[in-house]
Amino acid sequence: MSQSKTAKKKAAKKVYGPDLYIRKGDGLLENVDYIFNDDGSVDWRAMIKPEFLYPNKGWFDARNKPVPSSIEGLTDKQLLIMLGGIKELAKLRGVRGVAYEVDNVSEGYVTAKCRIAWLPNFESLCGIEYEDVANATLANTDSFCAKFLETIACNRAFVRCVRNYLNIHIVGADEIDKSQGAGQAVEADAIATPITPVDLLEKTLREKHSVDSFDGCKKVLRDLWVDEKYRNEAAADWNSFKDIPAKEARKLIVALNQ
Repeated sequence: MSQSKTAKKKAAKKVYGPDLYIRKGDGLLENVDYIFNDDGSVDWRAMIKPEFLYPNKGWFDARNKPVPSSIEGLTDKQLLIMLGGIKELAKLRGVRGVAYEVDNVSEGYVTAKCRIAWLPNFESLCGIEYEDVANATLANTDSFCAKFLETIACNRAFVRCVRNYLNIHIVGADEIDKSQGAGQAVEADAIATPITPVDLLEKTLREKHSVDSFDGCKKVLRDLWVDEKYRNEAAADWNSFKDIPAKEARKLIVALNQ
């Protein structure tokens, strides 16, 4: 066999089994072509395969507009992402574990919390745990799903947890109000509010450290410096949350969760 044919044969070798899940030193899968933002972080939105996206019918119905037959040219708020797409993103990012807490269980109402332990990668070297919550009620599910409120609430919490951590602004198909009421489009628009790393930082400070102002954030920064958990001389020039670069916000979230 000639060298050219041998090279072609090697290039055509199919990757399968354990080889699909080999991660490099930076924490990324070896056999996946990742897309990156200008700041060097992974563009997780760009990693969503088109087959997991479809037009958000509720968005178009609420505005008396025809529902497109394809996703071409649609903005994120006009789209929905399937649960399979969310699971694919979680697999690409790397998950160490997923845990659920089901609370406030009453007739017709369930609240679920999803906590995901992410594997370390170059964006968060120590790994990080992130959690989010969602509910399922008789008022925001259809007649079939009303029989499985716990499952629906857990799925919604998982989708929201992955989306918010990876900065995905597309609403999950599992999140929207599937009842016959008029609230569907309103809820979808509310969920689609953009979440940035700085937004996540503010949320972490508010929920875990009772910080609701940038002055409070500066005190936390000083404490982190003293404890040698986070040091950045450029932080002295930050005058508001808007001044914090996305990359530094991610590092701070890791430090705050240690």
